[in-house]
Amino acid sequence: MPTERRFINLPDRRHNLPFSDAVLVGDTLYLSGRIGIDPATGVAATDLDQEIKLLLDGVRDVLKAADLTMSDLVYVQIYCPDLSLFPRFNEHYRSYFGSELPARAFLGSGPLLLNGRFELQAIAVRR
Repeated sequence: MPTERRFINLPDRRHNLPFSDAVLVGDTLYLSGRIGIDPATGVAATDLDQEIKLLLDGVRDVLKAADLTMSDLVYVQIYCPDLSLFPRFNEHYRSYFGSELPARAFLGSGPLLLNGRFELQAIAVRR
């Protein structure tokens, strides 16, 4: 029997790019890459802490739109052109989770779109 797909797009989405914020297939949600976009400028926030907060809040919002939470994340992949930002990212990242953390990769990358310092994509499975 085919599995139904639900395409998730946040209502405040400001771009018309050819991808969905996430796709829910059965109990598994595939989240597209996200950057911590400043809603006022449409590019990554200039303040590092604000960029991380916007990024992680955006992930949380996409999960909520699919009736999931951060605790449903099973795999997270983060791209970052400056690996020296790893500890700073982790300070914020930890605050979005309890004691159970998803599997994760933090990868060095080339430049990211919209001047982002981080891009995050993930997979969540409903508990």
